[in-house]
Amino acid sequence: MRTTVEISDEQRSQLLKLAAQRGEKGFSSLVREAIDLYMRQHRARREAVAKALKVKGSFSDDEADALQASVRAMREKWR
Repeated sequence: MRTTVEISDEQRSQLLKLAAQRGEKGFSSLVREAIDLYMRQHRARREAVAKALKVKGSFSDDEADALQASVRAMREKWR
């Protein structure tokens, strides 16, 4: 199916360059691949959120406080 999508000149240039490196004339296959990848990632994020929401409320207050303290301690070490 054909459609119109607005992209910047820089994006078009990069897509054409990448397509040429792959031996392709146009960049339609690259756009399809990018959309497929985006859709898979979006679906995975939705599924991860749904899975996380299922366990909501499964920690006791003490367990939640301990986990939160542990996460804070780890984050302090990252900085």
